[in-house]
Amino acid sequence: MKRALGSKIAMYIALSLGALAFLFPFFYMIVGSLQTNVDPTPAGAFPNPANLTLDNYAAINGRIDLLQGLANSGIFTGGVILGTIVFGVLAGYALAVLQWRGRGATFALALLVQVVPFQLLMIPLYVMIARDYGLADSYLGMILPFFINSTAVIIFRQYFLQLPKELFDAARIDGAGEFRLLWNVALPLVRPALLTVVLLTFIGPWNEFLWPFLITKDAAMQPLAVSLANFISNIAASTANPFGAMMAGAVVLAAPAVALFLVFQRYFTSNDLGSGVKG
Repeated sequence: MKRALGSKIAMYIALSLGALAFLFPFFYMIVGSLQTNVDPTPAGAFPNPANLTLDNYAAINGRIDLLQGLANSGIFTGGVILGTIVFGVLAGYALAVLQWRGRGATFALALLVQVVPFQLLMIPLYVMIARDYGLADSYLGMILPFFINSTAVIIFRQYFLQLPKELFDAARIDGAGEFRLLWNVALPLVRPALLTVVLLTFIGPWNEFLWPFLITKDAAMQPLAVSLANFISNIAASTANPFGAMMAGAVVLAAPAVALFLVFQRYFTSNDLGSGVKG
């Protein structure tokens, strides 16, 4: 009994130390964003309260408009998430539940897309969206290349495959169509997949730099990641505290992602997929 208790205590100590090690960079980033005079030594992680201020946030907001950048990032990310969920659910359901010729080849194609780097497609995408469609400096131009995500299709397909076939057969006998099956039967049972896809999709466009940088020239249309990169490379040195201003921008960029994870992490539990079938 004592040996088991000692092992449990040691495990909790090791996990706590690991958590502290991973959280320290975020803590240091927040503290650095609040310092009036930069202290680059390890002691800077525990500054004098008299050295703390919000001036760094005001300084960077005066240069790049943090609220506008956050709004642009939110619209860009929200559009990508919407397209990813809608098309991912529809395609995943079709690949997992419906029977049609070419289903295996289509799934193999979705897997093949995973090995094609986005950078390889960037030039033709830019020519097509900016020149042919005239969507430069627009939210739609930023969103379109990421509107369908093959990773989400694969995730939804695997979750739908785990659902008991008897559920769909019983609903069809009762006269339910495929869209009603998807909405009332399948989706409530794959909530963990929805949350997983939302979080995975959110991180990508929220931190995306290269494509928005190429497709947007108007500073008022640029997401926060692009605005921060321009600030760091062009005007950070002109501020009174460049390090603090950069840390402040990094905190603003990271905060929504961290908040989203903290809010939804408790929902990442496996559902009883067999609960709707007797016996």
